[in-house]
Amino acid sequence: MSKAGTLDLASGVGGKIQKYDVLSAVDKFDLIIDVEWNECHILTGACMNVDHRYEKYHVCYGGDQEDRKANYTDMVNKYYDLVTSFYEYGWGESFHFAPRWKGESLQESIKRHEHFLALQLGLKPGQKVLDVGCGIGGPLREIARFSKTSITGLNNNEYQISRGKVLNRIAGLDKTCDFVKADFMKMPIPDNSYDAVYAIEATCHAPDAVGCYKEIYRVLKPGQCFAAYEWCMTDAYDPNNKEHQKIKAEIELGNGLPDIRLTSQCLEAVKKAGFEVVWEKDLAVDSPVPWYLPIDASYFSLSTFRLTALGRFCTRNLVAALEKVGVAPKGSQRVQAFLEKAAEGLVDGGRKEIFTSMYFFLARKPLKEAE
Repeated sequence: MSKAGTLDLASGVGGKIQKYDVLSAVDKFDLIIDVEWNECHILTGACMNVDHRYEKYHVCYGGDQEDRKANYTDMVNKYYDLVTSFYEYGWGESFHFAPRWKGESLQESIKRHEHFLALQLGLKPGQKVLDVGCGIGGPLREIARFSKTSITGLNNNEYQISRGKVLNRIAGLDKTCDFVKADFMKMPIPDNSYDAVYAIEATCHAPDAVGCYKEIYRVLKPGQCFAAYEWCMTDAYDPNNKEHQKIKAEIELGNGLPDIRLTSQCLEAVKKAGFEVVWEKDLAVDSPVPWYLPIDASYFSLSTFRLTALGRFCTRNLVAALEKVGVAPKGSQRVQAFLEKAAEGLVDGGRKEIFTSMYFFLARKPLKEAE
């Protein structure tokens, strides 16, 4: 699994956003959420523009969930344009967490997590598979090699697709794996097209889980399966607890999410979409190593050095130097700042066990639809 270098990071910040617009785009992200819920503080002290096209979707700025859901496409695209190169630099090609055994590296656990999903789906050579919300295609390439299937990655972010196509060519998979630019709420795909569908930490961006799952149901062949890893709040989450509210809001704001659903709400949405649930479980519960450990600032590992506090410090200074000489666009350091704040929210949510990054379910589309 390859990792981007510092120059790749610097040149990639902003994705398809024009480089001279990156700073103004970052201005729209630089908020943190106060314990009092409706009070927000500017991270850098910079003046904010009137046109807050990102943060206006979030409760801390006075927006509500319905506004965020209605404008989720714009919100998510802006988010991934800004953060993708940082994700690839620190995480590799697969932007997701994984349960982890003691003595197992992060990259080994990520591969195993992807293989586990392929095995649960029962993938067979030659099958056509859809990856919903594929990022730059790290899992797509790993699962395609593991299962000898042809996988289409669906993504609505142009920069991630262009990056994914380059990596597919490098991996020699450009003839069997491809991408389609589309909104997963309105897929330009015929009914009953795929032998299997999966989503890895992606459909949490959907403004309506039932609507998203119904689209997946529609494009999946009868009798075949859909598997997903979902970001969810757990049963331990208390909506009346202000600390819990703050953590949930930090995760939403820092990760481009309209609203994080409870595991029970997610499961109910799968059933409402028409699927038969084969089995479901929060895989974070039994993980011998906490899933959030790689982004915990108190943890140090040479194998994941770029994610550690010292690694982030080094990256911060490298990016600052590259930004100063004009190699990286202005605002690059600020993107890293809000990602670090987002990581704090994820770690806090994981420690308190009110949030999980790996609620898993396997669901089947019936051979015959109910009358």
